[in-house]
Amino acid sequence: MARVELKNLSKAYQDVEVLHDINLTIEDGEFIVFVGPSGCGKSTLLRMIAGLENITGGDLLIDGALANSLSPKQRNIAMVFQSYALYPQMTVAENMGFSLSLERKSKAEIADKVNAAAESLQLTHLLKRKPGQLSGGQRQRVAIGRAIVRAPRVFLLDEPLSNLDAALRAETRVEISELHQRMKTTMIYVTHDQVEAMTMADRIVVLNGGYIEQVGSPMDLYNNPASEFVAGFIGSPKMNFVKGRYASALGAETVGIRPEHFDLGGGENAWEGEVSLVERLGHDTVLYVRVADAGPLTVSLSGQHSQQVGDRLHLMPKPEHVHRFNTEGRPLA
Repeated sequence: MARVELKNLSKAYQDVEVLHDINLTIEDGEFIVFVGPSGCGKSTLLRMIAGLENITGGDLLIDGALANSLSPKQRNIAMVFQSYALYPQMTVAENMGFSLSLERKSKAEIADKVNAAAESLQLTHLLKRKPGQLSGGQRQRVAIGRAIVRAPRVFLLDEPLSNLDAALRAETRVEISELHQRMKTTMIYVTHDQVEAMTMADRIVVLNGGYIEQVGSPMDLYNNPASEFVAGFIGSPKMNFVKGRYASALGAETVGIRPEHFDLGGGENAWEGEVSLVERLGHDTVLYVRVADAGPLTVSLSGQHSQQVGDRLHLMPKPEHVHRFNTEGRPLA
């Protein structure tokens, strides 16, 4: 396990700077998730920590030691990529133990480490199979197992679930979280999927345009976003943003209301609208409502409800959950 510190880290390709003044401390054993839209720099930052990208400026420290010039092997970091990168001619056991065989470890030591990793990942019954005989989720577990046998100080995972279908993504997400709980190893995970970030992270790092927008626990970011960008990126369904007279009445350039933070009912300040679409999810009902001067709004109701397309509704934002933003997209007190 290791403590990782990023001090004024920057990255540029010729005259184009893609990461700016990144300052972050990742504690020993912490599960950190980098999130942000495509092109925000999250994968580049991960590759800089791994030693696969040169650092243009600033310092990377691992357990207090400067690591800028260390090779990936010297950093003792294992990385799991989107692609599984398994050798098709090798068995699962051979794939998992390949890095140890390159280090000329004994067959007994390799077998012990492979068997231990396989047991933790529920792969023991698959050790003699080849990758072509495995499902996508099983192949991803083999790729993770290949990293585990090296006993690295830090695990880096770059969108490891992106090639899986929805059901396998949810299943493998739980498996990775449980693995972290057992191993207590420092993990840094990159994703564009905020649901993965919310459910897996100890802390989330939100990146935007090469800058860190906010760092915090999932619920801290959800309840106290430091910017309009973070408020809109974290949460599913997305936060509603309203400008114009409704925002002006609350002394803001923009107001944000999460879909679950509306009450249905009348009142002199109610927002009247018409239902344009209903999504019945069983545990929740999601309404899409057109409100004059506010645009389309998403309303999430707990449980099962009877609203239909064309129904007229009166929406009341819950005052304690209204987020007010200024012209720069920063929260107002």
